Amino acid sequence: MPDADHSPKPTIIELRDVEKHYQMGDHLLKALNGINLKIYAGDYISILGPSGGGKSTLLNVLGCLDQPTVGTYLLEGHDVSVMNDDDLSRVRGKRLGFIFQSYNLIQSLDVLENIEVPMFYRGVSEKDSREVAAHLAERVGLGHRMHHKPTELSGGQQQRVAIARALANDPAVILADEATGNLDSKSGGDILQIFDELNAEGKTLIMITHDEGMADRTPRVIRLKDGQIVVDERKELKPTVATT
Repeated sequence: MPDADHSPKPTIIELRDVEKHYQMGDHLLKALNGINLKIYAGDYISILGPSGGGKSTLLNVLGCLDQPTVGTYLLEGHDVSVMNDDDLSRVRGKRLGFIFQSYNLIQSLDVLENIEVPMFYRGVSEKDSREVAAHLAERVGLGHRMHHKPTELSGGQQQRVAIARALANDPAVILADEATGNLDSKSGGDILQIFDELNAEGKTLIMITHDEGMADRTPRVIRLKDGQIVVDERKELKPTVATT
């Protein structure tokens, strides 16, 4: 089995001795406890573990939504663990794309407008952002629903909007948090197929999941327990067969 900690591709993320502490009354909770991790350009990773094992905390740190209490986080060679809130916000907007279980769409905006939101915050012109949004809507199979509001879409379609929104600023890394958790098996399978295609195109994807079936389709699997990495493996995958 190939070593999960080595790759000929560039290192895009590196965590060095990362810990995340929370004070719970008189008790100090170490949600992450000595995480050392390298993620390479083009990696496709599932992160699994029991409830309370540290998955969500690790996602928050990787996504620059929270900072380590101890240790160093390098993103594309930049030490984001010492950045202030404004700098972290810029990093999130430019280099990271997020896909959440609950979609987090703005209900008053249509498909195109939701996809445009990250570009608006970056100051992209209305003409350019509309062009990119239309292309991404087509990319995720929603070219015929561009002007529909979230309430007029199925769960699977809403998640497709969320994927397109995550791609809007061409991020270095896409982070997905239980992205198929609210979907039926058919819709969930369609979303995973999009993830497979994005990774085949070179995108780096990190998926937080409790679903062993999702882990079966990613070449790299990381398992957490008690805030520590207990498994980090790469495996050879059997070709996935698209279902109709």
